[in-house]
Amino acid sequence: MNKRPTIVDVARHAGVSKSTVSNVLQNSPLVKPATRAVVERAMIDLNYVYNRSAANLRGGDVGLIGLVINDLRNPFFTEFAASAQMSFASRGYATVIANTDEDPALQARVIASMIEHGVSGFLISPTYVDEPRALENVWRAGIPAMQVLRRIDARTDIFPFASLDYAVGGRLATRHLIAQGARRIAFVGGIADRPVTLERVAGYLEVMREAGLAPRAFHGRPSRAFGRDIALRLAAAAPEVEAAVCFSDLVALGMLAGFAEAGVRVGEEFRLVGFDDIEECALTWPRLSSVRCDVARFGRHSAEAMLAWLETGARPPECHLAPVEMMARHSSLGG
Repeated sequence: MNKRPTIVDVARHAGVSKSTVSNVLQNSPLVKPATRAVVERAMIDLNYVYNRSAANLRGGDVGLIGLVINDLRNPFFTEFAASAQMSFASRGYATVIANTDEDPALQARVIASMIEHGVSGFLISPTYVDEPRALENVWRAGIPAMQVLRRIDARTDIFPFASLDYAVGGRLATRHLIAQGARRIAFVGGIADRPVTLERVAGYLEVMREAGLAPRAFHGRPSRAFGRDIALRLAAAAPEVEAAVCFSDLVALGMLAGFAEAGVRVGEEFRLVGFDDIEECALTWPRLSSVRCDVARFGRHSAEAMLAWLETGARPPECHLAPVEMMARHSSLGG
């Protein structure tokens, strides 16, 4: 089934009226036991799930949205979740937010719990899993769900996907560094072969290839600690590398710390660009150049797309990539 079954579908299948089905759902004593059994069998046949939250919404009470986030310790994802939550709240919806901490088993548990508590819809920034249909229970429950920022289920006709145009961001960052005179440019961070890493590195590789330059990548967990370690390694063993596009701002901020420790002046001796443009980029010194994703705006737009789906039935597009822009600051411009 690709369409969520409705009360009308159940009534038609059972050969009763819509009001009779509604009375069964409300446990009305007016329904005869035999009729109740027919309606309940129809629900099983159609895999109908009663969404009490949506029913409450139609009755004037609050609706509940599930926000499932892979890493709320990362300011990028925190800002997304906060922006989406505030957008839902402004329209009278409550949210339940879960941090899955990149744990597939925890992700499965929190999604199952939210289904049991009757959420009306999901925004899921998923942790990566091996199962190609890790969201199968969401589909079977018939609950509208969007994948955001990451995609683990390729069925975008069922789970629309919205993210940022990471490939364009990689191109913008690499072209910017080449325009500053850099030629030996590395890509730093991101777990190899993860879809989001491949998206962010794709633009870098494309521009390096177009310019006839040799790419060089240092993949690893996108953390400050990894960025610091790579900066110390480059300063000690690969001084020929003169610039880097980082998988994330956390990696770039770690590299700032590592180069400071090694006595390398970022912006003059080494040029550096992060990715995401979290608030700290404009507050650190040297100020960090970054690919701006405007994740707050993206969070608002994602929430609005979900609300339109719930309230008017207007499905989001199967795949939407929001624009990004290059924010050049001291870490790449120098001066």
